[in-house]
Amino acid sequence: MRSPGKRYRHLRRYQEIARVLIRHGFGGLVDQLGLLPALSLPRRLLRREAEVPPLSPPEHLRLTIEELGPTFIKLGQVLSTRPDLIPPAYIRELTRLQDTVPPAPWEAVKAQIEAELGGPIGDTFASFEVEPLAAASLAQVHEATLPDGQEIVVKVQRPDIEKVIAVDLEILFDLARLVQERTPLGEIYDLVEIAEDFAYTLRAEMDYRREGRNADRFRRNFGAEPALYIPQVYWDYTTGRVLVLERIRGIKMDDVEALDAAGVDRHQVALNAARIIVKEVLVDGFFHADPHPGNFFVMDGEVIGAMDFGMVGHLDQRLRDDLVRLYVVAIRLDSEEIVEQFIKMGAAKLRVDRAGLKRDAERLLTKYHDLPLKEIRAREVVEEVMPIAFRHHLHLPSDLWLLGKTLAMMEGVGLKLDPEFDIFGVSRPYVRRFLWQMASPRVWGRKLTKGAGDWGELLALFPRQATRLLDQVERGELGLTLSLKETDRVVGKLDRIANRLVVSILLAALIVGMALLIPLVAGGGQGFVFWLVVAGFATASFMGLGLLYSIWRAERRGR
Repeated sequence: MRSPGKRYRHLRRYQEIARVLIRHGFGGLVDQLGLLPALSLPRRLLRREAEVPPLSPPEHLRLTIEELGPTFIKLGQVLSTRPDLIPPAYIRELTRLQDTVPPAPWEAVKAQIEAELGGPIGDTFASFEVEPLAAASLAQVHEATLPDGQEIVVKVQRPDIEKVIAVDLEILFDLARLVQERTPLGEIYDLVEIAEDFAYTLRAEMDYRREGRNADRFRRNFGAEPALYIPQVYWDYTTGRVLVLERIRGIKMDDVEALDAAGVDRHQVALNAARIIVKEVLVDGFFHADPHPGNFFVMDGEVIGAMDFGMVGHLDQRLRDDLVRLYVVAIRLDSEEIVEQFIKMGAAKLRVDRAGLKRDAERLLTKYHDLPLKEIRAREVVEEVMPIAFRHHLHLPSDLWLLGKTLAMMEGVGLKLDPEFDIFGVSRPYVRRFLWQMASPRVWGRKLTKGAGDWGELLALFPRQATRLLDQVERGELGLTLSLKETDRVVGKLDRIANRLVVSILLAALIVGMALLIPLVAGGGQGFVFWLVVAGFATASFMGLGLLYSIWRAERRGR
C-alpha cells in the first residue's frame, strides 16, 4: 500500500473492504496481498470462507461489489464491458449489477440543490416533487416545474458522495499496486493504468455539466433526424452537481403491450432505433452507451425520446476505419487478415500466438459462414468473441467493448419490438457508404498531404544531418569503408533512388492538389476548368501507378 499515514487514515474503510471480500470467499486474495497484518485483522477471519453460501465465484463477486457501494458498482459496470480483462462468466454476472438504492433524506437533497443554485428551491422552481422518480448510488431524479410552467426533471448528486468516491478511489489505487506487484495479473496488465482510467471516467461522470454537453452534442448531430428527440438542457439551472432537463413523456420502449394499445408501429420504431445507433457509430463516432429501455421512450409519430447522457462512447476516425476493415475481412472469412488487422490496431501484441488466434477466428467465422445476416445476432457474436479476447489478451479499446454491449442491448430491444429485426441489415448501406468515403480522393488526399508534410520535414532536415555526418567522418568518429570498384554502382543506385524520391514527392503533391481542387471547381458547374482538373488528377494518378509498377519491377529484378 502507500505510506502508512495514508493507509491508516482510511483504516476503517480498508477493514470493511477486506471483511466483505473474506465473507464472499476471496480470503485467499486478501491473504496474498498481505492485508491482514497491514490492517490489524486477525487471521481467524479467513476461516469464515468455509461458511460462505453455495454460490458461484462470479455471483459472489457481484454481491461483493454491490455491498461495497457506489465506487465499486461503477467499477463493476466498467469491467462488464472489458472481456479482455476478466473471463466471460464474470462478465455475464457483472451485467446484472443493481444500482438502485433508497433515496437520500429530503432535507440533505434540498440543501444540496439550494447550495448549488444559490437560493431557496421555492425561488427557482414553481413546484418540486419531494419523492424522486428514481434513486441510484450516485444521484437521484426529481420532477419539477419552472416558473413558466415548463415540466422538467432535476438530477441531483447524492450529498457527500464525492468524499466517499475520493476515499474509495485512493484505496483502489493501493489495491491495484498490490495486485500488480504480488499476482501474475501484473505481468499481463497494467492495473494501475486501468485504475487511473476508471478514476478519470468516474470523475467525469460526476460532472453534470459534461452530461449536459453530451445532450447538446446529440441534439446537434441529429438536428436533421425527425425520429429522435433530445430534451433541452436548462443551463441557467445546471451546475456540476445539478442537471435540469426538459421532461419528456412517452411509452417505455420495451412495453410492447402499451405500444400495441397506443397503435404504435413497432417495426418502424425498431428501424428508427437501428438507424440512429448506426449513424451514431459510423457517421458521428459518438454514441449513447447506456441504451437500456428505461432511458428511451416512444413518443407520438414513432419518435424516440432519449434520456440519461452520462455514459457515452467515442470512436475516432481511425477506430471507425479499423472497425469497418474488421467487418470487411470477417465477411471475406479471411482469418489470417483478421489477425494482421488486430496487430495493426495494437489490439494483439507482435508475440501473440498467431496460429492459435487464427484458429479461433476461423472457428468463429465458420460458425456463421453462409448464414443470412438477419439470422446473426450481435449479442451472440459478442459473447463468442469474449473468450477469444480473454484467451489471447486482446487489448481492444474500451469504447469498442462498450459499443458491443450497446449493440447487444439495442438488438434485444429491437427483437422485442420486431422479431424480424436485423441490425446488420440496417447497417449494410452505411458500411457501403463508409467504404466509399474511405476510398474517396478527399480522404486519402488528406493522408497523402500529411505524408508529403512528413517527407518535407525529412528533406528539410537532411542537409543539416548530412553535414553532421560528414563532420563525424572527417574527425574519424565514424568509419566508412567503400570498395572502389563498387563506387560507381553505388553512386548510380543512390542517384536513381534520389530521382525516384523527387518524382514521388512531386507526383504526390500534384495528386493532392488536384484532389483538393476538384470539389472547389465543381461548385461552378462541370465546365472546361472542371474537366481540365479531373484530367490532370487522372494523369497524375496514372503516372503514380506507373512509378509504383517500375519500383515493383525493380524489386523483382533485385530478388
